[in-house]
Amino acid sequence: MKKSYLIHFKRRRKKKTNYKKRLAFLKSGKTRIVIRKSLSNISIQFINFKTKSDETIASANSIELKKMGWSKTGNIPAAYLTGLLAGKKARDKKIEEAILDLGVQTSTKSSRLYAALKGVLDSGIKVPHSEDILPKEDRIRGKHISGEIEKQFEDIKNKIVG
Repeated sequence: MKKSYLIHFKRRRKKKTNYKKRLAFLKSGKTRIVIRKSLSNISIQFINFKTKSDETIASANSIELKKMGWSKTGNIPAAYLTGLLAGKKARDKKIEEAILDLGVQTSTKSSRLYAALKGVLDSGIKVPHSEDILPKEDRIRGKHISGEIEKQFEDIKNKIVG
């Protein structure tokens, strides 16, 4: 008797991997910027495809900002600073351009994901994107949170860039 159903890969069933998108990314041959977020952190990795497994070239986590004096790791300014830090590490490894891989996360305009992308762009890495998805400069600087955070943001940004 013929099967009347199809069992998909485990990672697809659990909605962890979109294999159609992944194949398109891998066919491009470019470095991927993988951005993942949780409630309190954001993680950014620059990844190249290798036959055995993917190779992480550079990575940054918002927890690294605590060593620089930034205590709030789950907001938009922290995402931007993490993107800037990851971009700087990638530039040190001679990465010039990449493509954005958000995985199966919901893509929302002006979110932390795109604040992290803005940080990567400001570090000098070329990534194809649309300008209208990036958050406004006031939100990136933390003006919507408090004036104190805006000052602290500039100090941390200078530490990363400087």
